[in-house]
Amino acid sequence: MADTLSKISEVSPLPRKSGPIRVNHCNVPPWALASLNFNEHPVPVELDGVRSSNRNLFTRLDTIDDPEERGKVFHGYLSVKFRLHDWEQYESNARRSLRNSYLRFIRGWGVDSNSVEGAVLKGWVESRFGIPPTYHRGRLTEEHTDDEPRYAIDRMKGHARTNAIDSQLDLLFEFCQYELTRRHLGETHLTLYRGTCDPDEYNIIEPSRKRVLTARLNNLSSFTSDRERAWEFGSTVWEAQVPLSKIFFHGEILSGSILQGESEFLVVGGDYRLRELLY
Repeated sequence: MADTLSKISEVSPLPRKSGPIRVNHCNVPPWALASLNFNEHPVPVELDGVRSSNRNLFTRLDTIDDPEERGKVFHGYLSVKFRLHDWEQYESNARRSLRNSYLRFIRGWGVDSNSVEGAVLKGWVESRFGIPPTYHRGRLTEEHTDDEPRYAIDRMKGHARTNAIDSQLDLLFEFCQYELTRRHLGETHLTLYRGTCDPDEYNIIEPSRKRVLTARLNNLSSFTSDRERAWEFGSTVWEAQVPLSKIFFHGEILSGSILQGESEFLVVGGDYRLRELLY
């Protein structure tokens, strides 16, 4: 962790923002991970103990050249580790919990990011990276709002429906990071696009100058690598340089995912420099 912070600080010191102290379960503190400085000079992000406690999985993946096969091996590993394949042997709540694997939450996000599944994913990001959500069925702030109970209730409902979902998502993030590193050797960023219908609803940190602005995105946000497809999601499209180390999930890494083929990326939020595109 000290090495990671020193790399970030060598670029320019980062001010610690006032407010409640947040902790996380990765090698970069929340104030750094959510910063614009991190996005421009990223370092690898690792969840505490996930790779070391599942080293046999990643050792096996190292021996496989076919990306699709690696995805199948990963899903099979999670299926055995969390007994996801045994759901038919149980009844009632136990059966439902095992059936509702990490794939159910990824699919649920694809349908509606403000759903119960969306709340669980945002809650996982808040827990693991220390970055709170800014939106769930309405704006969320540090102060109490009417929308905060909805987020908390949705999150609790989602956790009650599944088995160790946070641990499943931990492995999903590490697998995605592993795949991105192998597929984009030597790269630190991907150019991604986000379409929106309500740009005025975002927390703007620096106003637009020559169509470039800085905005605080929700702690988990959807992007696409397909510029034309981004226009399907709103009349305003932003281009961003997204660090590989802040990509939680990409639909192409798993065969059969509902996001596969849509070029969709789920990205850990914070402050991003965005360039507005002209249609």
